[in-house]
Amino acid sequence: MAQAVKKLYPGVKLAIGPAIEDGFYYDFDSPQPFLEEDLARIEAEMSRIIKDNLKFERSSMKRDEAIKFFEKIGEQYKVELIRDLPEAEMTLYKDGDFIDLCKGPHIESTGQVKAFKLLSATGAYWRGSEKNKMLQRIYGTAFPTKEELVSYLKDKEEAEKRDHNKLGRMLELFTTNEAVGQGLPLIMPKGAKIIQILQRFIEDEEEKRGYLLTKTPYMAKSDLYKISGHWDHYREGMFIINGKGEGDEVLALRPMTCPFQFMIYKAKTRSYKDLPLRYCENAVLFRNETSGEMHGLTRVRQFTLADAHIICMPAQLEDEFKKVLDLVKFVMKTLGIEDRIWYRFSKWDPKNKEKYIDDPKAWEESQRVMKKILDDIKLKYAEADNEAAFYGPKLDIQFKNVFGKEDTLITIQVDFALPGRFGMEYVDSDGSQKTPMVIHRSSIGCYERTLAMLIEHYGGAFPVWLSPVQAVIIPISDEHKEYAGKAAQALRDRGIRAEIDDKSGRMQHKIRDAEVQKVPYMLVVGGKEAQTESVSVRERGKGDLGAMKLADFIKKIVGEVEARK
Repeated sequence: MAQAVKKLYPGVKLAIGPAIEDGFYYDFDSPQPFLEEDLARIEAEMSRIIKDNLKFERSSMKRDEAIKFFEKIGEQYKVELIRDLPEAEMTLYKDGDFIDLCKGPHIESTGQVKAFKLLSATGAYWRGSEKNKMLQRIYGTAFPTKEELVSYLKDKEEAEKRDHNKLGRMLELFTTNEAVGQGLPLIMPKGAKIIQILQRFIEDEEEKRGYLLTKTPYMAKSDLYKISGHWDHYREGMFIINGKGEGDEVLALRPMTCPFQFMIYKAKTRSYKDLPLRYCENAVLFRNETSGEMHGLTRVRQFTLADAHIICMPAQLEDEFKKVLDLVKFVMKTLGIEDRIWYRFSKWDPKNKEKYIDDPKAWEESQRVMKKILDDIKLKYAEADNEAAFYGPKLDIQFKNVFGKEDTLITIQVDFALPGRFGMEYVDSDGSQKTPMVIHRSSIGCYERTLAMLIEHYGGAFPVWLSPVQAVIIPISDEHKEYAGKAAQALRDRGIRAEIDDKSGRMQHKIRDAEVQKVPYMLVVGGKEAQTESVSVRERGKGDLGAMKLADFIKKIVGEVEARK
């Protein structure tokens, strides 16, 4: 692909082009973005290169020699890459008149490429940093056979139909606006209703499990974040508000609630009899994500997290951790996504002094304890270095979106550092002052990200209990509107979210509109239904279920909602 681009657009500079999980991409420094017609031209040139069956020839150069070579041909990005590579000798590959820096290995010749497709072109910052120049990235994929390529493209087309960024807008769950800003989605009434349902579900479930609700400020003085260590380890990810004059306080919007809940703990003397204390909060948080990272609802600058902190004695840590995991599993099963997640034990990297609190002994001990807990409960998990929080190891609950991109939905973190930094203590049974342990955890994660996953998982066809509109009543004609109103009120009196579609137009069009909006139930009412106090029921995905007494239908749908089927 890079060879074809250089042939068609000689002024373009080459950056980097790796293989990725489902294909490949290459970043180019191009004066103009690549359009659809450019991709078609590049594909045609790639086909010609394949037809020529050019042999791939491997060679090597010493570092200084390679730098001079790429400086001579004007490929400054290759020069930068070479300077940062640890190897003393560089490998290059050549086919025809094209040569590129590459570790390899390669197939024998271009003719062995059988089926490929360029998928898209987009902007990407050099080396992923918004401080660097914006380059043009072309994505593509390749398969051994055309049949496999066709199958992949069909799957990709289906994924695009489920993309929350498109489907969520079509279903009027959320929107964005340039005047509001990037990473600041506007949650529309239907999306807000789903989030409200989820929040009430979580708050009620956490209360059953002994959590105490808090409400803490959206911002604090920099002093608080200096105690926690966020000022040293997380400041670039925070929104900082400077005072208007010299000597004014410096404030920052909160990226998490732990420092605030720790101050609630410290508001009075605590005894071992008070522990464990479980503080929870549906907290609005702010994180200064880079523009290249933000996407739809999955990565935003303002979000709401089902956040909680469990303050306990060391002897209670394992039992409390198990209870947290039990809660998370219950929530995932209720949402119907337990098969979409997996677990990652995220550990520190002792070489990364800037990212982590420098206490090797405490790190090793906390990771040992956490690993023992995970093994004791026989949890299947992968391990990942350099993925811990700056104050302790964590268990990440991972998922992939419809395009295969991995992200974290929920974290459970063991904290050995912050209780001591905040001077948190409790009076033990022997009268001595002890420092507690803390578990940082979420139960459903960030509501916006969870909503994005649910949109994609269900293709917008949410379970009845989560659907923003659960039933639409469709009167056959104007004379049936009065009964439609009575039926709607009867549903609403039982907590069912019902709407009436009494707009002018054919009944079949109204049914079609409700199906497009993925409403679970459509209730058609006419003269017969009004006389018998019944409804003609259509169920999403099943079609016409026939007539049913209104009271019986209410009993049916209420049962489904209460069971969260």
